[in-house]
Amino acid sequence: MKSVRACLDEARSAKSGSVLLLAATVLLSGTVAVTQPRRSGAFDQSINHPAIKYLTADTDTVVDRLNAKLRDGSAKLVFDPKSGYLKSVLDLLDVPVESQVLVYTQTSLQAQHIRMDNPRAVYFNDSVSVGYIRGAGLIEVMAQDAAMGSIFYTVREEPAQQATFGRDQQCLRCHLSWDTLGVPGLSILTTFPRKSAMDYANGGTVDHYKPIVDRWGGWYVTGKRVPPRHMGNYPLIVPKGITAPPPAYVSLEGRFNLDGYLTPYSDIAALMVLEHQAHFSNLVTRAAWETKLGEPLRIAEAADALADYMLFVDEAKITSRIEGSSGFAEKFSARGKLYELDLKTRLQKYPLSYMIFSPQFKSMPDAPKNLVMGKINRVLSGEIKDAKYAHLTPELRSAVREILSAR
Repeated sequence: MKSVRACLDEARSAKSGSVLLLAATVLLSGTVAVTQPRRSGAFDQSINHPAIKYLTADTDTVVDRLNAKLRDGSAKLVFDPKSGYLKSVLDLLDVPVESQVLVYTQTSLQAQHIRMDNPRAVYFNDSVSVGYIRGAGLIEVMAQDAAMGSIFYTVREEPAQQATFGRDQQCLRCHLSWDTLGVPGLSILTTFPRKSAMDYANGGTVDHYKPIVDRWGGWYVTGKRVPPRHMGNYPLIVPKGITAPPPAYVSLEGRFNLDGYLTPYSDIAALMVLEHQAHFSNLVTRAAWETKLGEPLRIAEAADALADYMLFVDEAKITSRIEGSSGFAEKFSARGKLYELDLKTRLQKYPLSYMIFSPQFKSMPDAPKNLVMGKINRVLSGEIKDAKYAHLTPELRSAVREILSAR
């Protein structure tokens, strides 16, 4: 029998184009066969390790809490003829419609329904993301649990007296890979156009490290100001290869039938926030799971990687001003100083991740969280002066410390 590592690596090498999450084959039972030394940078044990028990552990997510209300009648999912339960799901989970981003590579459990004129819509907040495909049978939801990390659910798109969400382990075929750091989680992909359907799909995962010119293959990108070169808005098949800049769209009105979608946008600012947030969540889950295994060096390694990511070390530079069109950036920035987006040279105005205030980070085990906060505080105080923190000028360090002290 192949090890989980072998299965994941084999699936990764065979990947075909995509959006939310690289498809990977995983073994859901048994132990992980690993060679020594253990792989760094990712959790490399079974999700069924006795210290983890991902498939059987009780969870407490916003979806679990909503399910309890749906069952006792204090909340109800309302079915709409055009968009099914989508609007109701977003309202009950407090997910802004302005966060809508659209992807047209054929992945997810319902890949056969995804086309360029019928893209998959993704909506998100700090602790949950919702996937919707017009005309498909399920709404897919991922929510963060304090101990287990990303938990996956679906709700059937059929009018029902008492519709509720069910756990869906099939999602792990796409949401568990080395690109998610060996834990169940999100992975945003960019897929470069191919010259024919027979050609190998190329691309990779996207977080805030990825250069803008390589981002968003297979995604719609809308905004009032968008970089002149990126991989979004191109068809999946471009026989003569890419020569011209990508089409520039402020909205998608008139591009295809938008019935069932809640906005005409796939906002560039929302895309960039989602990319940052996805990898952050996987880093937190990995640190929490390493803590359950109790190996101090691996806990420290995971915490160090998370601290640097939160401080935007090696963030890809923005070289031309970016401005969305859905209102997402304005609504997001209004949440507080640390949420203010820059979008001129970097993602955030103050380079410390807003996710420091998220329920997921606050619920981290003390061991890695104390290591993360210790390093962040030493960088912000100027005690750590490594060159990789040069983007944090004395003025920015002081401003971030003031923001943290005010919370």
